[in-house]
Amino acid sequence: MTEEQKQKDEIITKQCEPILEVENISKRFPGVVALDNVSLKFMPGEIHAVVGENGAGKSTLMKILAGAYIPDSGNILLRGERVSFSHPQQAQDKGITIIYQEFNLLPDRTVAYNIFLGREPSKLGIIDIRKMNKNAEELLREIGVEKMISPTAMVSSLSVAEQQLVEIAKAISFNAKVLIMDEPTAALTYTEVKLLLDLVQKLKAKGMSVIFISHRLVEVFDFAEKITVLKDGQLVGTVNAKDVKPADVVYMMVGRTLDHYFPPLGTPEDFGEVVLKVTNASNNFLKDINFELRKGEVLGIAGLQGSGRTEMAQAVFGVVPFTSGTLELRGKAMIVKNPAMAIKNRIGFVTEDRKSEGILPKQPIRDNMLLTVRSIQFVFAPLFKNGIRKARKLVPVLGKQVDVRTDSYDREVQYLSGGNQQKVVLAKWLASDADIFIFDEPTRGIDVEAKASIHDMIRDLTKKGIAVLMISSELPEIIGMSDRVLVMWDGHIEGELPAKSSEPEIMLMATGGKHVKETQNVLAAGKE
Repeated sequence: MTEEQKQKDEIITKQCEPILEVENISKRFPGVVALDNVSLKFMPGEIHAVVGENGAGKSTLMKILAGAYIPDSGNILLRGERVSFSHPQQAQDKGITIIYQEFNLLPDRTVAYNIFLGREPSKLGIIDIRKMNKNAEELLREIGVEKMISPTAMVSSLSVAEQQLVEIAKAISFNAKVLIMDEPTAALTYTEVKLLLDLVQKLKAKGMSVIFISHRLVEVFDFAEKITVLKDGQLVGTVNAKDVKPADVVYMMVGRTLDHYFPPLGTPEDFGEVVLKVTNASNNFLKDINFELRKGEVLGIAGLQGSGRTEMAQAVFGVVPFTSGTLELRGKAMIVKNPAMAIKNRIGFVTEDRKSEGILPKQPIRDNMLLTVRSIQFVFAPLFKNGIRKARKLVPVLGKQVDVRTDSYDREVQYLSGGNQQKVVLAKWLASDADIFIFDEPTRGIDVEAKASIHDMIRDLTKKGIAVLMISSELPEIIGMSDRVLVMWDGHIEGELPAKSSEPEIMLMATGGKHVKETQNVLAAGKE
């Protein structure tokens, strides 16, 4: 046998052996069994999805692999060798790196500083900024976003999606053999997800093992070759993606079939008078915004990241107010200058970035749920005799309504899974007396069964006459939930579509394709 043949055989053998393996891993937290005797194998050059409901143990397992948690029992094997990590740096040194669901970036530092934090290139004992920026630019070019993100940009100036891409560049900079992605697409648009998919395929071709956690089953099937399902901390099973359907995976996750993904839409008879009307409104980013929202209606807002969806919601809520045009609430013209005015006028806003805008992570679940109630009581204290005591009785009712999984409402919110944190944000606004709700990515990071319950909850709100403005990057959610759809592009409303419009129709508007089509028609007419 030649030396070349030996090398080829060695490569084939390595590809057939797990690069990473966990044996009988268990982990307990106070009152919760997060993982119970879980065993799994991850192969080189393979994309392996790990799915399950919120609290199934997915993130706990990934944190053990990344060195953030120490297992109570069980073994971790890396290329057949037993390893143990007591710190994330040890896992990174062994070639295992993770992109967390919640960002770990320094907002007041540049993109380049964040990518090479603690590993900055130096010259004569001084950070070589030029080299660091150049290295960062090469990484950004590698993932195809060098035109979107500058190495010298401050992270605080980036959108949620752009920050996620910086996290990916940072992870790749460690030259990882195993890359763990915990909900990497949660804040990305379809275009950006396609970019990520292309990147992951390149990493796979280089022999990297990619572990992918997502609640978006469409993307799980787009990305993964193998799918592992966890439930209540236990392994349900591992299947080949090509051998199963999404419904099969849902059944493995929840133990039953879901009768429907979306509740029935409303009918024109269900909608009442206009409660929110925006006319010719603009600010530094938004241009000529016009729309009406009626009682009992879900008005979906679609568009790519940066199109102005969140900015429009923030303008209505007074975060970055409109500077021209008019806004009418329940027939009365007014200027919403700040969020306090919006809350006073019974508008609720579930933001897309729950970590920095939706929760107080070091405060108990109970206090987070009562934030809106207490803010109202503080302003109108004389009207709320024994209000705080009565409000506290709301907590278990709210918790049950949104199905928060916890052993105690006195537990700090930071210790909940991402999906349960989102449920606490929803509960906070349900505790208010808002009759206009703005939902910005309401099911981001939520498992399929919880998504269905939140969709039902939103539709239940409309049945009570509450008006809902809903922003989502998931087109199936926009189509399945919206009674009408507004599509945004380049800071303005590109057009309006009726309920049950198709994805191509929405994407044509969302990408500015309507203008391309119109231009092509004009050019074609000119040639005739």
